[in-house]
Amino acid sequence: MKVWCSSASSAVQKSNTVAITFEAKQSAAMQQWFEHMWWSKRRKPNIGLRLLSRIYKKVMLYDQNKRFQTQVCPSIPMISVGNITVGGSGKTPFVVWLAGELKAQGFNPVLLSRGDGANNQEPHVVSQYSKAREVGDEAVLLYRLSGCPVIAGRDRIKGAEMAAKYGDVLILDDGFQYRQLHRVCDIVLVPKEGVGNGYLLPAGPLREPVSALARADVVVRTGHGGFEPLTDAKEWDWSAKAAGVVDWMGVQGMPLGVDSKVTLVTSVARPRRVRNDLETLGFEVMNHEIFDDHHAYTQDVVAKLMKGNQTIVTTGKDAVKLLPLWDNSKPLWVLEQKAEAEEGLLASVLAFVNVMG
Repeated sequence: MKVWCSSASSAVQKSNTVAITFEAKQSAAMQQWFEHMWWSKRRKPNIGLRLLSRIYKKVMLYDQNKRFQTQVCPSIPMISVGNITVGGSGKTPFVVWLAGELKAQGFNPVLLSRGDGANNQEPHVVSQYSKAREVGDEAVLLYRLSGCPVIAGRDRIKGAEMAAKYGDVLILDDGFQYRQLHRVCDIVLVPKEGVGNGYLLPAGPLREPVSALARADVVVRTGHGGFEPLTDAKEWDWSAKAAGVVDWMGVQGMPLGVDSKVTLVTSVARPRRVRNDLETLGFEVMNHEIFDDHHAYTQDVVAKLMKGNQTIVTTGKDAVKLLPLWDNSKPLWVLEQKAEAEEGLLASVLAFVNVMG
């Protein structure tokens, strides 16, 4: 009887794992379908999605006005970094770059994150012991890469109130639509590709109409290469270029050869960009495991990744979730980036902080 129960339990677990894997693949396929539609200008989205976009616009405008009417002012100057398109505009590396530049100017920046990927209403100060499932993957990554105090939680008003205890300038991550907090500088990042098909969600990638850029203080175009301006104002150029891969487990003392064959694991908004960066560096991507943005990795998934002798490469955002589950004897290669900013961008931001702060 015990043997039967054990076998039945094993069968159920295996069935559940297969079901979860299938659902993940289906979700990833759906996400890719939407991404292709959003960033293609060849044809209009179907009428059903366009009607939903109109409904979304009405709800969005109502929500924006409601937030603005209840706006509060943080006790220290706040810089907001946000976007008008869904995902993939480089907010996290930009916030890390901005925090580093502010520190170099003598400021003590505090970063405020919503904590995506975690169900955390009350704000918490992120520490070296914080887990991604508790405070969010981006919050842990910001803490690791910036070396600054990071506060994570869905109640960002309370988080802003806490910030004055830890620094003298606040950077709000993903804050353009969060109008409940007054900012001295509103920075909006737009990928060099622009705004895709130009439609609002769900027919297109826009969270707000392009006209919303008029309330931005600084517009930054992220990515590599030229771009078509969206406004009459100055649009600054900034990019985070692939700088190589590093073993975050500290198992390998030598760098990974650029001609290596690797398996790429991502749960980010634009997985294709990561693959392109790796291939540009000279790596051969033999397999690409794509999960939903902010995916919560399980031990079963990690065990599957560790089978065989495949060399795993991932992003920093994924690594902070994989590290607690990873075998200490196996390397976890992480693609790291180096920021490049157009001369004058930092000065344009500091002008708002110095005058208004």
